[in-house]
Amino acid sequence: MKLRTLVCAAAAVLITACSPKPDVVTDENKAFRWSELEGKTVVVNYFAEWCAPCLRELPELNEFNEHKAENVELIGVSFDPMSNSELAELKQRHGIEFQLALMDPAPRFPFQRPQMLPATYVIKPDGSIKGPLMGEQDLESLENAVNSH
Repeated sequence: MKLRTLVCAAAAVLITACSPKPDVVTDENKAFRWSELEGKTVVVNYFAEWCAPCLRELPELNEFNEHKAENVELIGVSFDPMSNSELAELKQRHGIEFQLALMDPAPRFPFQRPQMLPATYVIKPDGSIKGPLMGEQDLESLENAVNSH
């Protein structure tokens, strides 16, 4: 019995060690690899607590998240480095209702970090990237970005 348990544990460690790390892990316990998201649309919104336009667009992002199609993911990313617990506090403080990329492990995106905020990127089902869309986004502009070809 002990040998069987040991063999199973070793196999689990090897499988886990060989599987590629996710590119993004969210506070909703979702892990994404860009190569596995073919056929989905991913909206990535960079924000900061000190950015007034970023805070103003949060209700629109919440509404977009509530009404988005099943094949669409919305991920918020803090522009400022912060611990996962600080990120959870920020989410609660500002009533953010969509998933946020955890900072630990650090997320990897298929585009460069924006230089200005707010910035939104749309990764299309074919892997092409639209953006950054600069400035405040609203429900209509987000839906247009997701649905445009």
